[in-house]
Amino acid sequence: MTLKPMSDNVLLKQHEASETTVGGIILATTNKEKPAIYEVVSVGPGKKDVTMTVKAGDKVVVSKFVGTDVTLDKVDYKFVKQDDILAIVE
Repeated sequence: MTLKPMSDNVLLKQHEASETTVGGIILATTNKEKPAIYEVVSVGPGKKDVTMTVKAGDKVVVSKFVGTDVTLDKVDYKFVKQDDILAIVE
């Protein structure tokens, strides 16, 4: 089963944060806050007045309490409007 965004919606998947630091220190996984960086899985076609500027594979930053969370095949996804995306990580 696949999810296909409609209109100006963007389907995101949580970008996995590194579990170790540059110096090789392993970070504890308990009580760790989820990063606000997501990977774009797919993008809707847009609207008449909205041109889609993100594409699949982009890494983006979104606000913490935005979007709709969906779980499919034990994978967590988030649907957001393109306007809710704060930045593209380059």
